[in-house]
Amino acid sequence: MLPDPALIDRVVASTGLSPAEAARVVEDVLAFHAEPVEDYVRRRHAELKTYGARNPQIFARIAEELADRVVAAPRLTERQLRRVIYG
Repeated sequence: MLPDPALIDRVVASTGLSPAEAARVVEDVLAFHAEPVEDYVRRRHAELKTYGARNPQIFARIAEELADRVVAAPRLTERQLRRVIYG
């Protein structure tokens, strides 16, 4: 997906970055938000487990985070979240 040239121009104007740097930043942000829901859930579960969180808290937090994503993911139940993690 190619970034919108108008968006790159806006980033250049508001940050002082070069057009190439602004394009790279925009591409990075778009890639971050293009992460599939299943990949996001698995990644966040592993991150939160690393810090000692327990599954009930992890699943509640991931469900909240998914609702706040720029392009909101579908609401997933705890059972659906478990199935993403454990199959």
